[in-house]
Amino acid sequence: MSWSRTPPLAAMALCFFLAAPTGVSPRWEHVGPGGGGALFLPTVSPTDPNRVLVACDMTGAYISDDAGESWRMFNLRGRVRFFAFDPHDANTIYAQTIGLWRTTDAGRTWQLVYPNPETVTGVTMANDHAGETLLTSGQTERLVTAFAVDPSHPKILYGAFRQGNSSQIQISSDWGKTWQVSADLSGVAHTLYVDPHTASVFAVGDNFLLVREDGRWKNRTLPVNPALGVSASFSGSGKPVFYVSSASAIFISDDGAATWRQLTLPGSSAKIDAIAASPTRPDLMYVSYSGLREGLLSFGKKWFGVARTRDRGKTWDLVRKEADQPERNLHDAWLSPLFGPAWPSNPIGLAVAASDPNQIYSTDYGRVLRSTDGGENWEAIYSTRRPDGSFAGRGLEATTSYGVHFDPFDPRRIFISYTDIGLFRSEDAGASWTSADSGVPPAWRNTVYWMTFDPKVRGRAWAARSKVHDLPRAKVWQRRAVSDFDGGVSISEDGGRTWRVSGTGLPPSAVTHILLDPASPASARVLYLTAFGRGVYKSSDGGKTWSLKNNGIGGSEPFAWRLARDRQGTLYVVLARRSDDGSIGSQDDGALYKSTDGAEHWTRVNLPAGVNGPNGLAIDARDSEHLLLAAWGRSTPPQSQGGGIYASFDGGKSWRNVLSKDQHIYDVTADPGDPRVFYAAGFESSAWRSGDGGGNWQRIRGFNFKWGHRVIPDPANRDKIYITTYGGGVWHGPARGDPNGIDEIATPALAHGN
Repeated sequence: MSWSRTPPLAAMALCFFLAAPTGVSPRWEHVGPGGGGALFLPTVSPTDPNRVLVACDMTGAYISDDAGESWRMFNLRGRVRFFAFDPHDANTIYAQTIGLWRTTDAGRTWQLVYPNPETVTGVTMANDHAGETLLTSGQTERLVTAFAVDPSHPKILYGAFRQGNSSQIQISSDWGKTWQVSADLSGVAHTLYVDPHTASVFAVGDNFLLVREDGRWKNRTLPVNPALGVSASFSGSGKPVFYVSSASAIFISDDGAATWRQLTLPGSSAKIDAIAASPTRPDLMYVSYSGLREGLLSFGKKWFGVARTRDRGKTWDLVRKEADQPERNLHDAWLSPLFGPAWPSNPIGLAVAASDPNQIYSTDYGRVLRSTDGGENWEAIYSTRRPDGSFAGRGLEATTSYGVHFDPFDPRRIFISYTDIGLFRSEDAGASWTSADSGVPPAWRNTVYWMTFDPKVRGRAWAARSKVHDLPRAKVWQRRAVSDFDGGVSISEDGGRTWRVSGTGLPPSAVTHILLDPASPASARVLYLTAFGRGVYKSSDGGKTWSLKNNGIGGSEPFAWRLARDRQGTLYVVLARRSDDGSIGSQDDGALYKSTDGAEHWTRVNLPAGVNGPNGLAIDARDSEHLLLAAWGRSTPPQSQGGGIYASFDGGKSWRNVLSKDQHIYDVTADPGDPRVFYAAGFESSAWRSGDGGGNWQRIRGFNFKWGHRVIPDPANRDKIYITTYGGGVWHGPARGDPNGIDEIATPALAHGN
């Protein structure tokens, strides 16, 4: 079976129309403190101020029907570029990712609108992040960059379709089945408005504004180039009011974009990051600003926050104003109290409810906040702060996670290792969370790739920490020298409440994995770690001292990534690849090594033919010669190759492919409770389970996040698993999947078994 084979056209169209992505199965839940990643595009229903959507750049999208008290995650195969509500039906919403999608049931199921699903012939995922592109028959499809539904009829749709540096405005009168060109543009439109009172259509790009009146398109001038922000208000009493911003200026037009005047914020030097006018109250507008100075006595302090005008910019109120301390009217959960207000910063997205101009939503680099009194007060709606100082997520998890770790002496104590926000600890089996970075050097707090517990000593644990996140993806190490990476190992003796730096002999390093030899004495634990770009280090005294153990490992800066150990003590180390496409010679590209003498000597294990991206290794507890290798496909358009899962029954002398449907497998993990069961996950919206030792694999239904990391069996419930993700937090659900769930995001070839 080959992934690149194309299914029959009718089957493809059926799959995309009926088996499109949906919300999370009710049998799955999200675990964590909430938020934590950059959030964009707050979009409020025009009829219900409590229904709001936001998007994350890590492919997750979220909808709330109760003003942020709870959220449902859904995934549409890529990052959302815009949301648009149908003004006729509160349950009909549009979203653009790799195509234009529509839901008619408030985000529970989605159907592909454009390109026409009947023309879709395949999907490619050829790059290092498995970014998807739809293949269609006929002409090259265009990207929809802006969209609007006609207020007079729900079947009339307007879209801006980009090709290169130009675009077209097209109109559909049949709910998106067919489109007709209305205007050719020399630039790319990023915003479309339809005046609900006059039916005039406005198209805005970086350097143009066009209006369609009486069937004709007319040019209007823009006061800035490029226009980084635009917001419009249609009150019905007079012409539309437009607000437009550049990085440092804001302009208003009271006459439908015919003429403009500049607005002046208080203070000086402010940078404009987002603007949002009330859709129905033209006098009311909000601005997200940063770098603002106030007077000669500012003493170098630069403010950031939100400004409000109630009179079209004549006067302003700084309703949010922060610098080094959180604003008193901002009631945050955990992000700014733990990391300071500069970490989330000022909003990168603002939205005002059309039906309630005092209700505003803001998104930033980790949070969603809401005001119900015109910006006078703001509350966190991404997480809930509990009286004991812990935090409980609300379903909006937007972080990258690597592992879920369980204290062997306390089944209610759980840890999650994260990117950007470090290590979090739960004392109540995942119901609430708190930071677990006390005592860790500031430079090491960004990322925890792994942690391990001493199985015989209560409270003792080690954590692999790094200043560098997103390893082993090439985009990280291509930007900087490996010698600049910082990080190390921290040790805790009190169950992860406090930490200290562990040992000497290890230079500043991006430590990505740590492995404990359970056969070593508790008084002198043997530990191994991988330092990305340096190799393998060993400690024989519980981490007090470390020694480099690279004898036999090729290359001057080995990208040591993951370790594995079989029951006889044989060690394996996975070296991440250096080239996405396999263009670097085999000696310096991805590799697998083994050691039978405690890392004193290493010998190379041949990778499967065509594989340059080993990513993880699992060993059969019953048979140490039986290995399962997770592999990342080479970026070789039109389709990645050399990825999937490979099995060896002779210790790596020979391999055979046992899963090729998914070309971007992040890791394979063994179920410690059943040696026949293995799990896998990757970047193709899939998690997998094998019940026969890795010979056959079934997709775990209900998990639908685009970028999966690792499946971890739940030790407290054999029927449950955790799945860590690249940007979607941690999922917790049925180990065999939800049998009643729609196979909502399966690729067509996968869904139909071709």
